[in-house]
Amino acid sequence: MKAVGFTEFGGREVMRVLELPEPHAGSGQVRIKVAAAPVHPADVNIRTGLSARYSPETNPPSEVYVVGWEVAGTIDEVGHGVRPELPIGAEVIAVTEPKLDLGGQAQYVVVPAESVVLAPKGVDLTAASTLLMAALTAQMGADALALSPGATVAVTGAAGGIGGYAIQLAKAAGLTVIADAGERDRDLVASLGADHVLPRGDGFPDRVRQLRPDGADGVIDAGSVGEAVAAAVRDGGPVATFKGFTGDTDRGVRWFPVFVFDRIRDTAALTRLRDQAESGVLTLRVAGTYPLEQVAEAHRLIEEGGVRGRPVLVF
Repeated sequence: MKAVGFTEFGGREVMRVLELPEPHAGSGQVRIKVAAAPVHPADVNIRTGLSARYSPETNPPSEVYVVGWEVAGTIDEVGHGVRPELPIGAEVIAVTEPKLDLGGQAQYVVVPAESVVLAPKGVDLTAASTLLMAALTAQMGADALALSPGATVAVTGAAGGIGGYAIQLAKAAGLTVIADAGERDRDLVASLGADHVLPRGDGFPDRVRQLRPDGADGVIDAGSVGEAVAAAVRDGGPVATFKGFTGDTDRGVRWFPVFVFDRIRDTAALTRLRDQAESGVLTLRVAGTYPLEQVAEAHRLIEEGGVRGRPVLVF
């Protein structure tokens, strides 16, 4: 089968189309014939070797690396013990684990059934492929804050994948959202449902305080602002982060690092996100589609920054 990957760490030029043996579904697994697989910033970190340096246990040495965190496609093999709603021929979306040669950017991928749900109805598979990883990450951030309806949450990186979903999930939960945006992204962030759109940058926490003098009730730091973002939250308030960051606990601020791997088999959460995409609560954003041979171009788009939506490899 064809897969996108590399055999050594390096720049975009190491990415290539590889020929690998087809995997087969074992007990509790399904095999998906992949139609679409998004490219993530984390793919770049794996390709450069950054992930292996900082997290060797989840990025063990391999002769061949295939990345890819999520896919959409059609089930074509089913192992023993898989729930009945996942038969051969079902169109599905799934979270994949980009370890060794097991990532999702391949013609066929074997996935634990717990990480697979039916694709949202009325959505093409290319768009559907972009849902689960960013939306699950955002949901885990929202869950960590545990805010009640009527509370106010500040969201950084609001125009990005995690930040955009964080806005929409917060609004669905009855929260007031204060979000950041560059000038070119203001309309986008407003369209996602933010109640207040403030300029991004160093002054964001102070501007939050102008709206909420005591600070927001919680912060989702999808923009990886880091310790400085604590100034935007009330005394004793929670901050959800996504790169393992924990900051100063002055004023009783509580830091919650979120690791999406902790819930990639949370079928109930994945199903809820699917349902929210199907109903239009969550907006799916594709930045562009690429054949496998143009994977380096998709990596270039990610590395240059400012991409709104996910570039997607189509099979």
